[in-house]
Amino acid sequence: MSKRVRIFDVDELSAHTSSSSCWISYKGKVYDVTGFLQDHPGGDDVLLKYAGQDVEKVMKDKTEHEHSESAYDILDEYVLGRLGSTENIVRDGTNWEADDDFDPDATDAVEDLKKHHFLDLQQPLLPQLWYANFSKAYYLRQVHQPRHLSDSARLFGPEYLEVFTKAKWFVVPIFWLPITFYLFLRSALQFTTPLPPFLVDPTLPLSGIVNLPADSILKTLICFFIGNFVWTLLEYIFHRFLFHVDYYLPDKPIFLLIHFLLHGVHHYVPMDRLRLVMPPPLFAMLEWPMTRLAYKLFPLPVANGIISGAFALYVLYDCMHYALHHTRLPVYMNEMKKYHLAHHYKNFDLGFGVTSKIWDIVFNTVLPV
Repeated sequence: MSKRVRIFDVDELSAHTSSSSCWISYKGKVYDVTGFLQDHPGGDDVLLKYAGQDVEKVMKDKTEHEHSESAYDILDEYVLGRLGSTENIVRDGTNWEADDDFDPDATDAVEDLKKHHFLDLQQPLLPQLWYANFSKAYYLRQVHQPRHLSDSARLFGPEYLEVFTKAKWFVVPIFWLPITFYLFLRSALQFTTPLPPFLVDPTLPLSGIVNLPADSILKTLICFFIGNFVWTLLEYIFHRFLFHVDYYLPDKPIFLLIHFLLHGVHHYVPMDRLRLVMPPPLFAMLEWPMTRLAYKLFPLPVANGIISGAFALYVLYDCMHYALHHTRLPVYMNEMKKYHLAHHYKNFDLGFGVTSKIWDIVFNTVLPV
């Protein structure tokens, strides 16, 4: 397969309005006429007057500037690609609010593809994204316009790859809570006595539970609660500066693909039940540098206690994230549900907190709901 025609966003077109970069559109195509400015029979001022705009009506207006058939042939020499859809589903400034029974209708995949020329929801998404040749601006516009499917979206196609991209919500506590508990015990024992490396005697923390003194458990609990606090900050940092690195992405297919895998797919199909929590391999990649840093900064018992606290809050975060999308909730969580869904359906540049708004308040990214 080869790259298809480049698809641009209307905002990109409107940004090219100078003599050093002059773009126009005509019948849905985008043209870079910078090199033609000096040769334009009507003068460069006419082209610059309509730079960044659609010129179909102008080119047909004989009172403005009459064009011959050869003018249209010349225009084809400067084509860059096609202009994508400008329709937005997400609109800031609206009174949108999720109700308790929020359950959007499934998107008509055929109609959506015809209207937006983005991704075919009936086919594996990653190969399409790789070969589609969207500009970054158009990709970001479309990936933040939620679509809905009755079944989980396919990313790769082959099931042996697909299985690594999905996770049911209960996989997170089943996988990570035993690790969290083990690190907590290891921390408490290490406050009492040095322990051999994990591979030497991995069962030692479990066999040593009965001999744990109260002061060691208290020290670990303090570290555990520090880890809880650390996670709340990491949750905000990951969501805002890693998952929503949107505007700093290089305009290259590989970076758009990585963005889509990390978080773009969640904004594209936000109610997909199998892509609301992180598959263990993905979180393992994210936690690895953070835990290595903790072991560098703190003594072993302190580091293990902090990591166990962070892991415990991560499990709460991911399970709560699933609940915010698909469950009836008590008062506080229902408020956070409306807040988080507004991040998807109202303004994806604000409202990065999932378990709380505290860091949105601190960093002035609160989303009014």
